[in-house]
Amino acid sequence: MTCGASQPTRRPLVGAHARGPVRKRRGSRAGVTFLCRHLRDNPRATSVARAGRRTTPPAHRDPLRSTTVTPYRTLLSPLDLGFTTLRNRVVMGSMHTGFEDTPGTFDDLAALYAERARGGVALIVTGGFSPTPEGALYPGAGGMYAARHVGRHRLLTDSVHQHGTQILLQLLHAGRYGLHPLVVSASRVKAPISTFTPLALSEAGIRRQIGGFAKAAELAREAGYDGVEIMGSEGYFLNQFLAPRTNRRTDSWGGSPANRRRLAEEVVRAVRAAAGPDFIISYRLSMLDLVPDGQPWAEVLATAEAVEAAGATLISTGIGWHEARVPTIVTSVPRAGFADITARVRAVVGVPVVASNRINTPEVAERILADGQADLISMARPFLADPNWVAKAEAGRADAINTCIACNQACLDHTFTGRPVSCLVNPRAGSELTLTVSRAPARRFIAVIGAGVAGLAAATTLAERGHAVDLFEGAPSIGGQFELAARIPGKEEFTETIRYFSTRLAETGVRVHLSTRADARTLIDGGYDDVVLATGVEPRMPDLPGIDHPSVVSYAELLSGKVVAGPRVAVLGAGGIGVDVCEFLTHAHSPALDVEAWRREWGVGEPETAPAGLVEPQPEPSPRQVFLLQRKSTPIGKDLGKTTGWVHRASLRAKGVTLLSGVTYEWIDDDGLHITVPRQERDRTASARRLPSTEPRGDAVDLWHKAKTGSRTAAQQVGRTAARVTGMAATSARAAGQLSGLGIARLPGPARSRAEAGLERANSVTSAMTSAVEGLRGRAGLGPRESSIPRQEQVLAVDTIVVCAGQESVRELVEPLRRSAIRVHLIGGADVAAELDAKRAIDQAVRLAAKL
Repeated sequence: MTCGASQPTRRPLVGAHARGPVRKRRGSRAGVTFLCRHLRDNPRATSVARAGRRTTPPAHRDPLRSTTVTPYRTLLSPLDLGFTTLRNRVVMGSMHTGFEDTPGTFDDLAALYAERARGGVALIVTGGFSPTPEGALYPGAGGMYAARHVGRHRLLTDSVHQHGTQILLQLLHAGRYGLHPLVVSASRVKAPISTFTPLALSEAGIRRQIGGFAKAAELAREAGYDGVEIMGSEGYFLNQFLAPRTNRRTDSWGGSPANRRRLAEEVVRAVRAAAGPDFIISYRLSMLDLVPDGQPWAEVLATAEAVEAAGATLISTGIGWHEARVPTIVTSVPRAGFADITARVRAVVGVPVVASNRINTPEVAERILADGQADLISMARPFLADPNWVAKAEAGRADAINTCIACNQACLDHTFTGRPVSCLVNPRAGSELTLTVSRAPARRFIAVIGAGVAGLAAATTLAERGHAVDLFEGAPSIGGQFELAARIPGKEEFTETIRYFSTRLAETGVRVHLSTRADARTLIDGGYDDVVLATGVEPRMPDLPGIDHPSVVSYAELLSGKVVAGPRVAVLGAGGIGVDVCEFLTHAHSPALDVEAWRREWGVGEPETAPAGLVEPQPEPSPRQVFLLQRKSTPIGKDLGKTTGWVHRASLRAKGVTLLSGVTYEWIDDDGLHITVPRQERDRTASARRLPSTEPRGDAVDLWHKAKTGSRTAAQQVGRTAARVTGMAATSARAAGQLSGLGIARLPGPARSRAEAGLERANSVTSAMTSAVEGLRGRAGLGPRESSIPRQEQVLAVDTIVVCAGQESVRELVEPLRRSAIRVHLIGGADVAAELDAKRAIDQAVRLAAKL
């Protein structure tokens, strides 16, 4: 089942439509449906007379655009919807930016959308706005259910329309995914990603939600929107009625497939009646729920046909619920990995169908359209990475596109932790009003040392501003640590960023000196006004007996190919680098480059036979036995990205990686790696050679002595009390974390005051309880809680030990340059040797360059 597989036969036209074109009456649903079928299958067809509003041509065209023929004829062809025309087949899909919830005006959001409209996108879909108060994602989330909401939306619609782009308001009812006590759903079934149990709606309650959607569409039209998108996928409200997993009703809104899809039909029908015939209605359809008891495939197709008949103009396809344990958009998902599923939906409906998920280049988008798998392409994150994506495709300059690498670090990870979105490869995204790159008032002579992503971003931005820039790199190629990261299976997209910067270096006129290690004397004698040190980091080797043993290598030596790991490997350090190294060690081939292999690994089957798309995963066996160790006692992967960490943890488990926390590294010799682990961890190292247990230390010794002196009961009582208080403190800490993650700063005045007070109380309780635990343990003569677990000495008989235990900044040029009075600026790893934080490094580089 590959993206280029033959596609299902299209549903034949019947009746009058089979005899050829008919004159379309204004507002005729049959006429619109026929015209959509005809023009989507003949994208170069001559446009016919259009009823209703027209698309206004842009007042200004970007100079990058070209009128020459491009390789993307289908992608850039217009799509006539009967009452309006989209100027090309490219949609900026919905993404919650965090600005939707901002009190006051939408200045930041308008600036973000306007820049993408100026860049040539045909249609923009906003982030989700709730059609009813109970449908909100969380307190203070954006809504469109009252007249007071309309005014500030006009800034959005006006900013987009002036560039010839159309815009839809996404109506997103969260249902049981809402993070507030008013949540409602089909049945009283709590979501695993929410702390609130929903109220099962009554008949009147359901009618009220339908009316809310209709009212929201009316308000959207009043605000200047060209249409709405009805969110019916990703496990939200309408999806909850559709799936047996969450719809346990026995009335006319549940039970049979027809009853379960009734709400979706009635919502679309109500929106069409309220908004009129010349208003785009996009219905976001869940093609594969990827959860147990999700919609069967036959029901998915029936839903698509039903919402079309109810009045949908477009069907936009979605994949997977938020609670699904199958990744659908991270960088390890193959490009266009679900396009063939979209094609099967397209075969049964007559309205245009939108493909989405892991589409990031014009080549991929054009292939999907040319192969008849979809009629439009929806991308969200790629427009954060490059607002001029379409303009560059029009000019035949795909090489100039700053391609989305699907890392999620500055977009979705921000969204799910209550922060406004940005982009790792384009920090200007979301900061259009505050981070501007303009011509410098005076030209300066600047040296940038290091061609990792921080140095590349600094050099190209400085040159763009008109400065004369020399870029020095000791290696024979650019990329630095990013080039190593691109060698991880599932991170091949990272090469796109290196390709982009290579193009930018040539475009901006940066003088590049490869295989050249710039020393202080060269820089001092060079007459530079400023030197930007982007010299990065080098792996840190721990102070450990035997660290110079031949079996020990750094992650850089392994990933660069200087050494090859043996069949049994220990990885020291379980941060992002250690996890990536495990992915490298356990994959002989990259599933990200093979759709079929990826689907086998994650258990995604043929929709016709696999319920909700799920089958038993069949990952390729790891070529090595791998142990991933960390000193911290916290769960491995706890500090990884919100939207990607769980993917890595699941992948490592599937590959049989042994995960050990709370490890003490003792020494290394010919026998292997000698460690001490908490006793409950020892069963995970069944293949390790165990040594005789040492005498219990810390609390275990103290408790043993107290038992000998008759104070065992008292010690146990204190221990039980401390454990209870510790549990209460943990609960309080979780409450504080949930409060802080809800975006308190964006709440209106009274609600913000109450939330801030609640957060302060939760933090205070956490602190008091933590102190109480320590006091109780101290009074009983117990040591720190971390030492209470008896430990076991073991030796891991491994062939290779890969050290991923941190980095050190490379700064040897700092002092001699500063003594010479040259202005020196540190960026990236040279400034802070964090966990190879490319997001911070590129952002820091661009912001520095924008000021110099």
